[in-house]
Amino acid sequence: MTGVILRRWRGTVHTEVADEYARYVDQTGGDELSASKGNLGHQITLRDLGGGVSEICALSWWTDMEAVKAYAGEQPERARYYPEDDRFLIEKPEFVEHHAVVCGDFATSKWSP
Repeated sequence: MTGVILRRWRGTVHTEVADEYARYVDQTGGDELSASKGNLGHQITLRDLGGGVSEICALSWWTDMEAVKAYAGEQPERARYYPEDDRFLIEKPEFVEHHAVVCGDFATSKWSP
């Protein structure tokens, strides 16, 4: 992948602790993302899935895969976790997704379907 990269991680939590966990994610991973060279920004989203379960998603934009590797290590596809994550997460995926940004605000090249 070349150009701007979107890194997407998602997990599930009980809805009653979703806001608390989102704050925790922002104070740990969010702060680390903001301080990382090559990070263009990040967002943390919540989505109510019903039945007392919510999805949390961390999206971050990067200048290139080298910047992602500097943040995530030599296996950038592996998710990074912090000490309190196990207390909150119902589902804790092992992997994240990386997407090339092909159009929109962060796109660096022309793309046609």
